[in-house]
Order: sequence, then C-alpha cells, then structure tokens
Amino acid sequence: MVSHRVLSMFLFAWVFAGGLRGQSAVEPASSQPSLGVHTIAMIVPDGTPLQIALVKEVRVRKVGQPISGRVMQPVYVFDHLVIPVGTAATGRISAISRVPGRARTLDALNANFTPSHTLAVVFDELILPDGRHIPLHANVVPGSGQVVRLVTADQHKKNVVKDAAAQKMDQARAQWNNAMKQVESPGRMHLVTRYAVAQLPAHPQYIDAGTLYSAELSQPLDFGSESVSSKTLSTVGTQPPPGSLVHAVLLTPLNSAATLKSADVDAELSQPLFNQGSLILPAGTRLRGSVLQVRAARRLHRNGQLRIAFREIILPDGAVQTVDTSLQGIQSGAADNAQLDAEGGAKATASKMRYISTGTSVGLALIGSGGKNDVGDAGPTAGGATGFKLIGLIVGIAFRSHTYGILMSAYGGSRSIYNNFLGRGRDIVFPKNTAMEIGVGNRTSLPMPGVEPGKQR
Repeated sequence: MVSHRVLSMFLFAWVFAGGLRGQSAVEPASSQPSLGVHTIAMIVPDGTPLQIALVKEVRVRKVGQPISGRVMQPVYVFDHLVIPVGTAATGRISAISRVPGRARTLDALNANFTPSHTLAVVFDELILPDGRHIPLHANVVPGSGQVVRLVTADQHKKNVVKDAAAQKMDQARAQWNNAMKQVESPGRMHLVTRYAVAQLPAHPQYIDAGTLYSAELSQPLDFGSESVSSKTLSTVGTQPPPGSLVHAVLLTPLNSAATLKSADVDAELSQPLFNQGSLILPAGTRLRGSVLQVRAARRLHRNGQLRIAFREIILPDGAVQTVDTSLQGIQSGAADNAQLDAEGGAKATASKMRYISTGTSVGLALIGSGGKNDVGDAGPTAGGATGFKLIGLIVGIAFRSHTYGILMSAYGGSRSIYNNFLGRGRDIVFPKNTAMEIGVGNRTSLPMPGVEPGKQR
C-alpha cells in the first residue's frame, strides 16, 4: 500500500499532465464508496507514437494519393484503453522526392530506368470501431516505413524467471500475429510476379502491404475522463512478480555503428502491468537502463551487435525501483534479419540470398571468362551483364570481345563476392518508438541508493 501523500502525487501527475500512454487489456477499477473515486483526464499527449500499417499494397502514382492503414499497437491512458488494435487510419502520400542525378545515372547503368523515389506520407484521421471519426495531427518519424517482424529471444538455456516471461511471450506473439492478420498478405505467385516486374528496365514503384509507420502526435487527443478508485491506485508501485512481461517503446534510438557502451537507454511502458487484477505499473511508467555491449559492423561481413538492459523503473511520482530485466522480444525490419540470443543480445544476420546472388554472379563470370571455343558469343554478353548491366550488355553484344568479357566478368564476380562476404557487414539499428517486450525479475532495492528519484545519474 502507498500513503495518501503518494496517492496525491499520482493524481496530480495524471490529472494535470493528461496521463501517459500504454498497451494492455483494461482491468475494471473497484468503486467502493468508502475508498473514494478519482477522475483522470483521458488525454493522449502529443509525442505519443501510433503504429500504423498499410492494409494493402499501394502502387505509387502521385502526390495526394490516398492510403489506408490500421493501428497495430493499442494505446492506453493510465490503465484505460482509448485506441484499440485495428482502428482504421486514413492518410495520403504527401511528397515524392526527386532521385538525385548520380543515383539515377548509376541505376541507368544497371538497366534500371525507374529508380525508387523517397516517399513521405501523412495520416489525418482515425476511425474507431464504434464509428467515431477523430481528426489526427501526427508526424511520421523519419526512418519508419518498412515491413517489420517481432523478433523473440532464443529459448535455449533460460532460468526460471526468464522462462516465466518467455511463456508470456507466446501471448505477445499471438497478439502480434492477430494484428497482422488485418494486413492483406500477398500470395506466393504475386510475390514472384512483383519480383519479375522489378527486374524490368522500367517498372512501377509500390509500397508493400504491412509497411509500418510510426506517427507521433503533434496535437493531443482528448477522450474525456474516467474514474479510478483509490483501491486501484493503492497497488501502484508494488513489486512486479518475477517473470512479469511488460510492453514498452524505446525512447532512445540505438545503432551499433554510433551508440557507445554504457550509454543511457530510456523506454516507456506502453501497456499497464497487472497482477491478479491489481494495477502494478500504469502505462507511461519509465524504464531506465544502459548499453552493456556494442560492436559495430566490420569487414569480412561481420555484423553489428547490441545488448541493453533496463535496471530502474521510475514511477509517476518519481520513486525509483531497481529491477532485473531481460529483453524478450523487439520489433525489427524484416530486411535486417535481426536475432536475439538467450540473454537478450541483438545482432544483425546476413540473408541467405547472398549465396544465391553471388553464385549467379560467379556463374556468369565463369561463362564470360570462358574461351571462344567453349561458349561462343555468350562469353562477352554474360561478362558484360556481370558488370554494369546496360553498358555491359550493349558493348558485349556489339563488339563480341572476349577480352572485354573476361575483364567485366572478373569485375562483376569479385564485386559480388566483396559485397556479400568480404565487405562491411550490417549494423543493428532500433529507431525511436521501437516496440519491445521486456521480462521483469526481482526488485533489489528501492529507491536506488545515492540517486535522487527520477534524476539521471
């Protein structure tokens, strides 16, 4: 139980600050008259991120073209759900940037006359399940706008606390999969057709179904007010049971190429935590931690690695709890091939497609470097295609030079090997507002010794 002074501080923080955000099922508060009922403003503050995924593929045609999506993560204020998963969002393509001349030239040399443009989108309205239309003023965060997946930790060799949290990850995965069912998943033939079309010298540009945007509110959303009993508030700040799993969003962007070891990392609960119906941590509770290990991508295609841990929970009244946590799941771009190990360390992994693409290039290189008696006129053509597609094909066909074929084959094959095996690997990147699943263990002290509550060290 917390004192009346702490309850007053909670009420002050939530009523006048407009509450904070979170993600979870709502637990009804007790309304015993003797305990009192308090009113909390249901205001989603500006800066709150909405995760909106396109529900179907969009062929890019012009500025102003309408787009539609669905909210993929629910939004809470304190312990009340205000924007459920599946809420419709409408928007438009707001800008199509010009392709720089150098990039256009290089693409043309590779027989691509329709390079991809950088797109900007905006979302301007939410349509709640009950039919209400809510004007939306939000800014899409730079760097968002990719197909993502939920990466979960390796389940091998976990201790008892992590096992309990890992079991709850099954529910988190199910929630994510259910949310993604609202997206029109393309069939295999459609994917094959899209890939074939993308290889043509001139082809349309698409935004894939499931592309996820993080749109931060530039103006708050007002959902009225709700009643919260003193009994509900009395359990806030009690010890989270071992094996609890909390949902959070990352406030500190992380990049293995630039983030330093021991750097501070902040996150915020996007879902209230309950224990047997009692509210333990409201949405918006802060988490504070640090980078334990970081390694930038290096040559020989060694990819970046990153390990973080949150050690403090900062309650709305400023009280600090010290906890043991482990990263159980995190959203990552599908193209990044990120993995989490058993201790929650993240690393980028290479796509298996690099073996196919390199094998194709080396195969063409062998054809291009073969003698005239072995491959005839195919040698110069294949050799040219292995280098720059457009110039290579034209010169190879026009001059039938086997010396040229050998040179271009060597260039193309070695470039593919370098890019896929010898060059710099891929860094691990988690932008701001990345959704995370965090396992919480035992509290070791309260408050943190030598630290003023709510202050950075």
